[in-house]
Amino acid sequence: MSNEELDKLRARLDEINGQLLELVSERAKVVQEIGVVKEKQGVPKFDPEREKKMLDKLVEINKGPFTSGTIRSLFKQIFAASLDLQSDEHKKSLLVARKNHKQDTVIILPGDVTVGGLSSLMVAGPCSVESELQTRTVAAALQKAGVRVMRGGAFKPRTSPYDFQGLGMDGLRILREAATEYGLLTISEIVDPRHIDQALDYVDIVQIGARNMHNFELLKAVGELNKPVLLKRGLSATLEEFLHAAEYIMSRGNTQVMLIERGIRTYEKWTRNTLDISAVPILKQESHLPVLVDVTHSTGRKDILIPCAKAALAAGADGIMVEVHPDPATALSDAAQQLNIEEFNTFFDEVKASGLFR
Repeated sequence: MSNEELDKLRARLDEINGQLLELVSERAKVVQEIGVVKEKQGVPKFDPEREKKMLDKLVEINKGPFTSGTIRSLFKQIFAASLDLQSDEHKKSLLVARKNHKQDTVIILPGDVTVGGLSSLMVAGPCSVESELQTRTVAAALQKAGVRVMRGGAFKPRTSPYDFQGLGMDGLRILREAATEYGLLTISEIVDPRHIDQALDYVDIVQIGARNMHNFELLKAVGELNKPVLLKRGLSATLEEFLHAAEYIMSRGNTQVMLIERGIRTYEKWTRNTLDISAVPILKQESHLPVLVDVTHSTGRKDILIPCAKAALAAGADGIMVEVHPDPATALSDAAQQLNIEEFNTFFDEVKASGLFR
């Protein structure tokens, strides 16, 4: 074959490549349109039955020289790229996405307490509200330390049905009374949509716990509130799943959403969970929502709370959550990991002294 013939064939190949590119691009535009329709209808992006029918049809009309297996492989790659394209378009449309909201969301709580922006937030309090004396003692200590937001569990979803489940509405009442007495805001977990209306009188921030991150009916319910929501990452949730849970809340109209990394379940046993520090900058990059870190549940170890809190703030966290109890040894839940008041004061002083707490 002469060079002239080879050049002609190569030119023809270049021409075909261009035609293929035009057709693939045209196909991609149709795929995007299909994705929009599916989004409106609320149907899944991936339809395995539809893909199988398309592949079978292509194999049926294939006349060679490619084998049927090669045809399936080639078009599966095209189908996969098309599905990724739909996913990318979907991500761009998310309310939580940084692409749609360039500025960081700053949530203003009562008393001009801010979450996000130029200041850091410390959230502290007992794992469970156990008594009026216990809760008031912690509230007094937090006020003295300069903490503005007090956490306290009233509904406690536990692994064992025989463990302490919390005081329920009585616990919320105790938390509210102690917080009001000492000028604090309250945050507590709600586990059942039926409790929301009654709980609103007691909590300033509604917490969705790790075990309820995928409780979609609960997410929808708090999405209809005009009250800030602190959403905890699930024990085994990917960051994409975490942001989609936040999207459930925001899609119902509530844009006052805060995210909190609380450790994920891995094979490691020297800590209660594994603190995913990388989640902080990724969440700050992919979303515009405030990001906090729960150093108590993520580590389960009092001896490493200070360096972990510093690491979280250095990574860009907007706040820290930690558990405090007057007498951790007698606590009805999470006794080993809660700080006593003296330990908390040391913890908070060292975190502030680091210069990372704004």
